[in-house]
Amino acid sequence: MQGKRGIVLFAHGSRDARWREPIEAVAHRITERDPGALVSCAYLELVQPDLPTAVAQLVARGAGSVRVVPIFLGMGKHLREDLPNLMAQLTANHPGVAITLQKAVGEESQVIDLLAKIAWQDG
Repeated sequence: MQGKRGIVLFAHGSRDARWREPIEAVAHRITERDPGALVSCAYLELVQPDLPTAVAQLVARGAGSVRVVPIFLGMGKHLREDLPNLMAQLTANHPGVAITLQKAVGEESQVIDLLAKIAWQDG
């Protein structure tokens, strides 16, 4: 496996363009920390790019591996059923690229702690 690591921030999608702003802000924060980072946002539905397109674009930009980071609070139907099918498709379409899946961000203890802190603090 050669090349840089790509990161895809994978979210549900919405017709409302403002909905994407926090996802894109995370991508922007990553590139602030590492200007050479290969990062893309992808969406399950209603918005482009979709996951296969985002991964293909990262591979075309030189990614030798890609980490898919689900920006979901929990493991609902989309992550339990739809995402494994998409991951299998990605692996088949890019056999020379290591494509890995991180657990939903909402299941990460740091995110749970931060959400609790935000909910608890005075306005």
